[in-house]
Amino acid sequence: MKIVETEQELRACYPVMKELRPHLPSEEAFVAQIMRQYEQHYRILAVWDEGEVVALAGYRYQENTVYGRFLYVDDLIAAEQHRSRRWGALLLAKLTVFAQEAQCARLVLDTGLTNVLAQRFYFREGLLPGALRFGKTLA
Repeated sequence: MKIVETEQELRACYPVMKELRPHLPSEEAFVAQIMRQYEQHYRILAVWDEGEVVALAGYRYQENTVYGRFLYVDDLIAAEQHRSRRWGALLLAKLTVFAQEAQCARLVLDTGLTNVLAQRFYFREGLLPGALRFGKTLA
């Protein structure tokens, strides 16, 4: 498990991220977007197995008046053929350590209301719902 630092490592993350974010149009677009997000302190923590990315978490440190300083998990995914091997739990545990070391008050993530399997996983890992997020698409 390591923080992705190079473009080559980032490209290795694309197939796994594409499973979570199927709207990503291409590897090139993914790399460009993540490079922009890196400027906003976004990072990817990836699990490698035999030279291949099998799971990843995209995260960033944020601060607001709701939570104070917190670690926000943008993305959390294990490749379909590598699920049920506890990679997600391992990533969440490491992110929790990162958050504690950075003196964050919370670790926060969002999931879709219909994503029941993810919700079950988050409950099992000790994450509890704390809010209902509202939004609207702007054209």
